[in-house]
Amino acid sequence: MLLLAILAGALVGLSLGALGGGGSILTVPILVYLLGQPPHAATTGSLIVVGITSLIGLVSHAHAGRVRFAAGLTFGALGIVGSLVGSRLSASVDPQVLLALFAGLMVVAGVAMLLRQRHAARPAPTGPVASGTGVRTPRPSGIAVLEGAPVMIATRRALAVCPVPCGRALRIAAAATAVGLLTGFFGVGGGFLVVPALVLALGFSMPVAVGTSLLVIAVNSATALGARLGQPVHLDWRVLGIFTAAAVIGGLLGGRVVSKVRPERLTTAFTVLLFAVAAYTAARSLPHLF
Repeated sequence: MLLLAILAGALVGLSLGALGGGGSILTVPILVYLLGQPPHAATTGSLIVVGITSLIGLVSHAHAGRVRFAAGLTFGALGIVGSLVGSRLSASVDPQVLLALFAGLMVVAGVAMLLRQRHAARPAPTGPVASGTGVRTPRPSGIAVLEGAPVMIATRRALAVCPVPCGRALRIAAAATAVGLLTGFFGVGGGFLVVPALVLALGFSMPVAVGTSLLVIAVNSATALGARLGQPVHLDWRVLGIFTAAAVIGGLLGGRVVSKVRPERLTTAFTVLLFAVAAYTAARSLPHLF
């Protein structure tokens, strides 16, 4: 059991540190099927594992200049309400229904990661690009700016007044709320939604989006965990402690892997694993619903 906790925790940490988006989604099925935790305890324990691992993995990304703190904190703050609501809803859902829904979430995450990989493979445009509300102008910080209605977004050092169309601001708020809801309900970081949102809405490069997503995950995990305090859930602290320690080490290694291994290879391998775990989770949970 302890060896499984070490190996599984290292896998989660490695994927979270290297991929940012989607890496934490394996935590719940691992806690349930490999380490024998009840589903509701697994989703609560997952918040602890994911939150701590994200914070520590954040350090190496920040040291490399791949974290935009103002943008990450803003995105996380926008997801607080969704996180609180998701935590309350999760406690009232049947465990097998929760796992069946989680299997569907893993499929969605896998598809999102494949789409993210396809987007990242497209060549970046050179020079100004025409837009419906203005001109997209490259910035040294990696953030693309649209000359239009003023909205606050983050630059590398502080919040800068950066004109962004109101429709885009609403999409950012909706994405942040959805991420918070998923974090609270399933105990996952929701990075597979955060990374594309940061890339598409704020123009972050993929490495910067991955690093910043860890900050968003940490904020959402802390909020959801606080909302679950007082719920009648028994946590196996020994298993969680070993799992978390292994995940932290894996996360630190993952931060280095992302700069040495082609991202598309990591994403493809992880997506295959994700679909396999989703199929196994569905096969175990769905028969209990009929």
